[in-house]
Amino acid sequence: MPRIVIINKSKWHKPLAFKLLLRVKRGDTVPLYRDPRNHEPSYEEHVRAELNVWVRKLLQRPGLLERTSKVIQTKINERVIPEKVHTIITATVKGLVRSVVFGLEYIPNSPVYYGIGLQERDQKAQRLLSKYRKIAAAEGAGTGAGGFTLAVADFPALIVIKMRFLFELAHNYGFSTEDYRERLFLLYVFQLAFSSQEKRPELYKIILNWDKTIKSWPEEKEGIKQVNWEQFQREYRDAIDFRKTLQLIPGLGAIVGAWANYGLVDDLGMVGINCYRLRILGGVQVDKSHSARY
Repeated sequence: MPRIVIINKSKWHKPLAFKLLLRVKRGDTVPLYRDPRNHEPSYEEHVRAELNVWVRKLLQRPGLLERTSKVIQTKINERVIPEKVHTIITATVKGLVRSVVFGLEYIPNSPVYYGIGLQERDQKAQRLLSKYRKIAAAEGAGTGAGGFTLAVADFPALIVIKMRFLFELAHNYGFSTEDYRERLFLLYVFQLAFSSQEKRPELYKIILNWDKTIKSWPEEKEGIKQVNWEQFQREYRDAIDFRKTLQLIPGLGAIVGAWANYGLVDDLGMVGINCYRLRILGGVQVDKSHSARY
């Protein structure tokens, strides 16, 4: 018995529908035609639209207010924050780089998720980010309530929390951190999240064209020499110092510590999620002033 061909009359588009009927043979099924005027965007199209907005904001030139804030923040970093804090941050970042690239301690037990759609990956990523925001906030509140010594100890603890989040995020989007190149990618994501507005276009270009970037570098772990680590630690320190300095103020440590840590992990989470979206979708078109891959 021949199959019945059904055409959705509510979405009827006469010219195209007529052409479809001319091609229908006995027993064929015709996919329902959807009028483009009533087209609902797919999830991928929705993500591309979000990425366009995010990239534009990421790459926009700093305004007067941002430049002024940067000058004030730099002065605070130099005059208010104890040198001991700067020393701890620098040492922690250097140790972090070595442990991330050369060690395996951050590789999570969670599996690398293959064969699932982007929407499901994004949903998992949001749950993961929510978990790590709470962990970071609890850490900040606990160390902030303990005075200067514990507040200083929170700097390296927060970095560890951030890196563990990024490693799990990589597995969530289908990239195994057992590959050292993927661990190196995470360091660039980390740097992009806490870089100045002036440095972001350069870092964004490296991340956007990661496959080409990594091919131009030496094999195995020699690629670490391509990273400007002095800039890495300086940009990170400058990005977090203002928020974290408030944690050292007596009486405000617990509240500010929770707020600062929550916000810093949230910033990293948004950048990390969007960087992996870019890799999966192959990039987005922003405008002619910014290089992009499609």
